[in-house]
Order: sequence, then structure tokens, then C-alpha cells
Amino acid sequence: MHKNLKRYFPVFALPTCAAFAMAFLIPFVMGIYLSFTKFTTVTNAQWVGVQNYITAFTADNNFINALWFTVKFTVVSVISVNVIAFFLAMLLTRPMKGTNLFRSVFFMPNLIGGIVLGYIWNLLINGILSYYGVDITYSAKYGFWGLVVMMNWQLIGYMMVIYIAGIQNIPGDLMEAASIDGAGPVKTLFKITIPMVMPSITICTFLTLTNSFKLFDQNLALTAGAPGRQTQMLALDIYNTFYGKIGWQGVGQAKAVVFFIIVAVIAFLQLYLTGKKEVEQ
Repeated sequence: MHKNLKRYFPVFALPTCAAFAMAFLIPFVMGIYLSFTKFTTVTNAQWVGVQNYITAFTADNNFINALWFTVKFTVVSVISVNVIAFFLAMLLTRPMKGTNLFRSVFFMPNLIGGIVLGYIWNLLINGILSYYGVDITYSAKYGFWGLVVMMNWQLIGYMMVIYIAGIQNIPGDLMEAASIDGAGPVKTLFKITIPMVMPSITICTFLTLTNSFKLFDQNLALTAGAPGRQTQMLALDIYNTFYGKIGWQGVGQAKAVVFFIIVAVIAFLQLYLTGKKEVEQ
């Protein structure tokens, strides 16, 4: 059996490798190259060196403002989503009636598409703000907290399911031993539960971190960057640069490369820091 697997492995792996190369690897390499060129199509690219990267940071403050707004949004979202999801997971792993129903209800928002979700929350928030004669684009604060609330509503249920799996994987005899030794709920939480679910915390933090940084369609549908691009996140700023300004495709591509580097560095750093704290079962 092992010999047959080795013999036919290239046959089964080739379609996946070819699809990966055509759909990701080749466009990724071409994107890095095009970030150093001025182009409107890939056939008329002219090499300009690092000029696109200089322009991305110096032509206006849109990219810097979008980066700062995205960082603030990500910090608030990662903390709020994971804290609330962990609290719900702790609550729904206790013996009580209707836990499966509550888990399903909390998970359902994750099934809604991002662009649809953005328009739904746009209607809801504007419906509330209309009583005060304003809408979500009246102030950047409204847009910021609207995005945070929407992100929490969408992701909490998904992260909750991951935390529930981690909590249920804690050995029962370990919790029983802690109870016999006189450990209270708070001490048990910080000395046993949290260390034992660190793999789940690593996964949930990674997912919320990357999803928050890469948020695009919800941002487009909810605020579209208004007012005055003050609620524009990095992905939306790259989109507007690439498609909104003639001759700025290279600058937009340069922003995309910088965006990829930022997300990759932060994500790997987070995985390294939280991974060190994981307890081996």
C-alpha cells in the first residue's frame, strides 16, 4: 500500500499543485513585480523601481490613515470578540437546557455573506441614528463602532464553537482535582481552563486578527470609507487606489504588497507568542 501511494502520489498531487500555482503562486509573484512598475495592463508595464512605494506613503495621507484606523479596529475587535466568545463558551459548556439551540443561534450570523451583512447593519444602524437626525457617515466614531459591533456579531459565534471544543477537551479528573484542592472558580479559570485551551486561543486570535485586518466587503457596504475616507480600512484603500485613479495601478499594487507584509508579520508574531504558552496535553 505504501509503495502504491508513493507511485501514484504525483498523479493525485499534480492537479492541486497546478491549481495552486495558477491561482496563487504565479499571480502573487507577478503582483510583486508589478508593484515596481507603472502599468494599466500586464503587457505594458514600465519599470519605475521603488517610486510606487514612495508615492503610496507620500502622495497623500490616505494609506497611513487607513493603516491607523485598521490597527485600532483590529485591536478592539480581537479583544472584544475573543473575550465575549470565551465567556459564552464557558456558559454553554455548563449543564443547562437548550445549549445546542443557543450554540446554533450564536453561530448563524457567520453564515451570512460579508457584503449582505454590511448592508443589513447599515440599515439597522441608520434606522437608529435617524431618530437623532444623523446617519453612520455623520462621524467617523459612528462608523468605527458600527464596524466593531458588526464584526462582533458575525464572528463571536464561530469563535465560541472553537472555544467550546477546547473547553470540552479539558480532562475531567483535572478539574475534579482542582476542586478537591480547594481552587475557586477564578483560580481554576486562570490556572487550569485558560492554559488548557491555549491552542483554541491561538486559533481564535489568529482568525480574528487576520479577518479584522483584511476586512473589505463589510467596510464597503457599511460606510464605504465615509466621511472623507476617515473610516476607510487598508483593503478598501487599496481597492480605491487601484480602480479609482487612472495610472495608479502600480501604487495600488505596492500598497497591496505592503499590506501583505504587515499582515504576515503580525500573524506569525501572534502565532509565535501564543504558541509558546500552549500546554502540551
